Amino acid sequence: MAVFKPLSNLVTRFSFQLLVICGFLFLSSPYLWAQDLDVPFVPTPENVVEQMLDVANVNSSDYVIDLGSGDGRIVIAAAKRGATGHGVDLDPQRIKEARANAAEANVDDQIMFMQKDLFETDFSRASVITMYLLPSVNKQLRPKLLEELEPGTRIVSHDFDMGDWKPDKQLTVNNENGGGSHEVYFWVIPAKTSGNWSWSADGKDFTMDINQRYQEIDVSLTDGNGNSYDVKKATLHGSRIKIRAGNDGQHYIFSGRVEGDEITGMVQHHNGDENEFSMWSATRE
Repeated sequence: MAVFKPLSNLVTRFSFQLLVICGFLFLSSPYLWAQDLDVPFVPTPENVVEQMLDVANVNSSDYVIDLGSGDGRIVIAAAKRGATGHGVDLDPQRIKEARANAAEANVDDQIMFMQKDLFETDFSRASVITMYLLPSVNKQLRPKLLEELEPGTRIVSHDFDMGDWKPDKQLTVNNENGGGSHEVYFWVIPAKTSGNWSWSADGKDFTMDINQRYQEIDVSLTDGNGNSYDVKKATLHGSRIKIRAGNDGQHYIFSGRVEGDEITGMVQHHNGDENEFSMWSATRE
C-alpha cells in the first residue's frame, strides 16, 4: 500500500486542480457573465410607462420588445395601443405573473413573454425596444443594439442612459404619487454613414467624407474642381440624412435616405434668384 500512496496523492491533487480549472472556466463563460448582469425587479410607475410609449410614438404598426419585462406592464400597455410584441425576463415567477396580467388585460393574443437571457435575445424584429435596466447592463447591450437593430428603430430607457451615446430626447417625469421624479431617455438607431461618398448634381461631381459617432456626423464636401463647401448643418436621424452646404453664393440642401452603400433623395440648389431641385443619388466607395 505504501508504494501506491504517492500516486494516490498525485491523482487527488490533479483531480482538485482540474476541478478548480473547470470551475473557473464555467464561471467565466459569457452566458454566466450575462446572468450576473440580471437586474432586480422594480416596477416602472404607470405614468412613466405611458411617457415611454408616448416618446417612442408606439402605435398599432409597432413590434415592441421589453428587456427585463418584469410583470409585463410595458408590453401590456403597448398592446392596449394596438401594438404587438414580447417581453424578456430571466425570472420564471415574473414570466408567470406577466402572462397572467396579459390575460387579465385581454391582450394575451397580441403579446407573449419569454424566459431568456437578454444577451441571447434576437432584437432584429423590433421597431421599439424598451428597458429598465442598470447602467452597466445598458452599456453591455449597446453594441448589440446598434449592430442588430435596423436604422430608425426606437429605444426607450427608464432612468438610465447609454453612457457616451447621447439620447435624442430626455424627459423628466414626476412621480405620480408625489415626491421624486424619473428620467426617460430616447434614441433612434442611426444608419451607418462613415466613409467616402460621391455623386453628380447640377452638372458637377461631388465628394463627401463622413465621420460618424452614433447619430452625430461630421461632413466635409468638395466638388470635382477641388472647391470646398461650407457645411452649415448635417443631421442624421435613423436612415434620414440632410446636409446644408454653400460656396460663393450657391447653396445646396441634400436630403435623402441611407440604404446600405447608397443614399437616394432630393437636392435643392439655390443660386441667387434661381432655385431648382432634382433627384440625388450618392454611392459609398
